[in-house]
Amino acid sequence: MGVPLAAAPLAYALLVIIPALSLYGLMRDQSFVESGLFHMRAVTERGEWYRMVTPAFLHADLGHLVVNMITFFFFGPVVEAIFGTFGFFVIFFGSQLGAQAFTYWRKRNDLDYRALGASGAVSGILFAFCTVAPMEMLYLFFAIPIPAFLFAIGYVAYSSFAMNGPGRVAHEAHLGGAVAGAVLALLLG
Repeated sequence: MGVPLAAAPLAYALLVIIPALSLYGLMRDQSFVESGLFHMRAVTERGEWYRMVTPAFLHADLGHLVVNMITFFFFGPVVEAIFGTFGFFVIFFGSQLGAQAFTYWRKRNDLDYRALGASGAVSGILFAFCTVAPMEMLYLFFAIPIPAFLFAIGYVAYSSFAMNGPGRVAHEAHLGGAVAGAVLALLLG
């Protein structure tokens, strides 16, 4: 998609900052990760509301980081070029907050619940793109062409189904971030 740096300075900055902080936490200081991940007890009992944002800068492992950053690389700069830096800021951080708010609501009775990753914010960026370019072809697994609106429908359906199942993936964060990104894109229109 080739968006120049001048058209997407915040997206490109986040493409450096998120991996740098994630890798620091993964390879150098696990307490850094612990202090910033979303932890229900820390939020509800200790009032550490900053944990609604900081998980976007931390990842559980290298694979988790790579998948989020590849997706962000393809869509973040484009969304910033479309909405401008302020609009991009609103969509990225609004999607992160939407992801964590929905997670907070879904997991409110599990005080030991913990999660991290930029998936909610990245889902919001992806859905902002799908909202403004619904007929644009996306390539599922880099090979299967699918219109953005069909991808979005499938993503919502899968996330809605998967968040009720077992596993360590925070599908509710994906869904909350995606919905927030789409709504914010429509509001910023």
